[in-house]
Amino acid sequence: MRLTTLSLALATTLGLSLPVVAATPLTATGADVVKPVGGNKATEFTSVEGITEFRLSNGLRVLLAPDASKPTTTVNITYMVGSRHENYGETGMAHLLEHLVFKGTPSLPGKTIVEEFARRGMRFNGTTFYDRTNYYETFAASDENLDWALKMEADRMVNSFIARSDLDSEMTVVRNEMESGENNPGTVLWQNMTATAFQWHNYGKSTIGARSDVENVKIDNLQGFYRTYYQPDNATLIVTGKFDAAKTLERIEQYFARIAKPARALPQLYTLDPVQDGAREVSVSRVGDSHLIGSLYHIAPGAHADATYAELVGFILGDTPTGRLHKALVDKKKAAGVNADSLALRDPGYLMFFANLNKTQSRDEAKKVLLSIVEGIKKEPITEAELKRAKTSILNEFDKALSNPVAFGVGLSEAVAQGDWRLYFLRRDRIEKAVLADVQKFAENYLMESNRTFGQFVPTEKP
Repeated sequence: MRLTTLSLALATTLGLSLPVVAATPLTATGADVVKPVGGNKATEFTSVEGITEFRLSNGLRVLLAPDASKPTTTVNITYMVGSRHENYGETGMAHLLEHLVFKGTPSLPGKTIVEEFARRGMRFNGTTFYDRTNYYETFAASDENLDWALKMEADRMVNSFIARSDLDSEMTVVRNEMESGENNPGTVLWQNMTATAFQWHNYGKSTIGARSDVENVKIDNLQGFYRTYYQPDNATLIVTGKFDAAKTLERIEQYFARIAKPARALPQLYTLDPVQDGAREVSVSRVGDSHLIGSLYHIAPGAHADATYAELVGFILGDTPTGRLHKALVDKKKAAGVNADSLALRDPGYLMFFANLNKTQSRDEAKKVLLSIVEGIKKEPITEAELKRAKTSILNEFDKALSNPVAFGVGLSEAVAQGDWRLYFLRRDRIEKAVLADVQKFAENYLMESNRTFGQFVPTEKP
């Protein structure tokens, strides 16, 4: 049942005006931290659209979304830490932790965690982005599998080794990821464009980090970062799919409520870029044969309605094959392909448009057309037909995600990172209710030259 007062409730909540490894566990994160605390029972906080939020006295937030029609269960834990939280010399630290948390605890040493995933037929992953790090495992629904997953996540929240030996052994994997990005023209251009657009905020730094920071990171610093952010009061546990809600809550209380709430206060981040006051441009030259151009525009935070309008405008302009850019560039042989992406983030994010060209196509001509389409939306207003098509497509994808426990859990995780899990449903409601005048107003206010960062990837024959 839809909560009709969701928009009002969220606006109030968010303040919107609109092998065994020989390693010694960290003293501060070992078993001595895991001890009974008062008030171990979870308190129900709110319930929206079949999802109930509970909170433990140590600050952990728990979302239970049972669906008996599904054959699987997904456990997802999201920590509110990403590259946005890294200081000077610390870039890539959140991503390094994501790798090391899979390296075990005293009770699950070495490769035991990954081996146990395989033995149980679990699909698993960990990802890091600007505002969050999340881990999830999906498995055939059973009480025993769920019990193990919950116990494991509670254990590695505070008891992970974060050992120098594990960091050294994992560095090859991290370097491979880094080199993969460095050899991808699209990734290189994207990172250079965000670095140009965000001159103060950490959204201008890549999640994987600077090579010099990653290769020289001190294990003490990494352990301190772990102790600060991998704590119950900085995490949201999400369980979706087939499970018994009452039994699951009891297990969560058993494993997680025993973790003490840390005495430390989380660092308060406040750095924001001022309003951009003129067009910026960046050009990257590398050996290769990829020709790419792109244009980036700052947008509002993910909790703001304008972030939803950005998604709609991104589809209207960047969809293949119905979007305006495809028709103007690809259909007319001025580009080989186009795409758009809007990033709804905790702080003001961005909307990007890209075109890739073959060797015979002109970058200058493609740039002229791309900018005329994107920034000429005032002269060529969005139509009702375009808006309807965008809404239908996005809402169809939303419905598909609801029926997939993995996608559903990940979607909730992203909303958590933006500030509130209920934004997941508020986004849908805003898309459904979006009117042409508001979407057009967004496009005119944001897609302008003074808010633009243009980028191009120019291939060369020699370094």
